[in-house]
Amino acid sequence: MNYTSLSDYLKSKYGTKVYKLSLSSGCTCPNRDGTISYGGCIFCSEGGSGDFAAKGMDLDKQIAFAKEKVDAKISSKIPAGERKYIAYFQSFTNTYGDEEYLKGLFKKVLDYPEIVGLSIGTRPDCLSDEMIAFLSELNKNKEVWVELGLQTIHENTAKLINRGYELPVFEDAYKRLTAFGLKVVVHVILGLPGESDDDIVETVKYLAGLTPTLFGIKLQLLHVLKGTKLADMFEENPFRIYELQEYCEIVGRCLKEIPEETIIHRLTGDGPKKLLIAPLWSGNKKLVMNTMRSYIAKL
Repeated sequence: MNYTSLSDYLKSKYGTKVYKLSLSSGCTCPNRDGTISYGGCIFCSEGGSGDFAAKGMDLDKQIAFAKEKVDAKISSKIPAGERKYIAYFQSFTNTYGDEEYLKGLFKKVLDYPEIVGLSIGTRPDCLSDEMIAFLSELNKNKEVWVELGLQTIHENTAKLINRGYELPVFEDAYKRLTAFGLKVVVHVILGLPGESDDDIVETVKYLAGLTPTLFGIKLQLLHVLKGTKLADMFEENPFRIYELQEYCEIVGRCLKEIPEETIIHRLTGDGPKKLLIAPLWSGNKKLVMNTMRSYIAKL
């Protein structure tokens, strides 16, 4: 099966491999501070799904720290002056806070010549028209993506995971973002408690039918992490957790539904090993990716 991975898309556009820098805006989330709810989504760790970002540093120090971590893994064949990056604000809700402060962060990060794009993780209920218009202006010079954590279209599951908004809120945000020409990446979690494989495929089919066509999708394996409400649920009443082969099979079903022009930003995702309760096989990234690529190649 052929599909366009994020790596392939970036290599084609920028002529080289592009690396993500995990950054923190310092934002919290309305699903944590009591505006909507407390505690966040049940799967979300204390790091707000951004456990790999450096927190408590100013932006310049964060960028230097993130580059140092990434550069340690980059082949010496790519000279330091030719390396390119995407700035990724991942943890919590990165358009929830002082908008003027956040605008300054987003503008400043794109002033770095080696940073070719900006990816902002947020919620569809935390996107003002003013912020969308601002991001659209930035997008005229460098690529800007807005990442939305939909996870599922099924309202019963959304309530169970404490998502805090209903599907029409996502639909409105998608309409407003794409009207301004912004690229949207949607997160889907595979393996949420109570969802069948058919439920997951239904979510992906819905996203495949969006107009305009969805720019990017992240297929995320459900991780049970220490310190989360999901971990408490799993301990009290263990629910189904995918085995590696089962996960390959559901990913294969999802890929068959996704339009060719939609970029696959993720096939599984990483959970911090120090926090990971299940599935333990997901901690062996090399094994997981090799198994998945082998399986998908045969479809």
